[in-house]
Amino acid sequence: MKICEAFAKMFLLSCLAALPLSIYAQSAAVAPSDDAALRQLVKNYLESREHNDPKAVRALFTSDADQLVSSGEWRKGREAIVKGTLASSRNTGGSRTITVKNIRLVTNDVAIADGAYELSGLKGGTTRDMWSTFIMKREAGGWRIAAIRNMLPAAPAPSR
Repeated sequence: MKICEAFAKMFLLSCLAALPLSIYAQSAAVAPSDDAALRQLVKNYLESREHNDPKAVRALFTSDADQLVSSGEWRKGREAIVKGTLASSRNTGGSRTITVKNIRLVTNDVAIADGAYELSGLKGGTTRDMWSTFIMKREAGGWRIAAIRNMLPAAPAPSR
């Protein structure tokens, strides 16, 4: 009888230990409606910049959002992002496209979207290819941007 009780306890403990993994696996799948909403949020970000619309930019971000741009400037807070984003668009000119390549849910209410970021027709006629990562958070009014990280690709590290 004691062997059966010990086996039952071990079985129960192993099931409980596996539960977080099964919850994570279930929450990692991106529902089609969330995928569409997250991609639309990135599109709205680009459109609000293109139209130089501070109210539209502000509405896309969480109140505590931050943005680290490729120059190393770190914009902390929604108002700093609005000011810096629109100033950057005015100063560099050109058009921006972000092609979302991957979306992953960290939790049901937090997502990461990675995309190829191209700035073309910049002042001086140059094009800049970068990478952008968005961290999005689901709030009462829908998905909002909590953080953006823009990166310039670096040369691959030498192999050893």
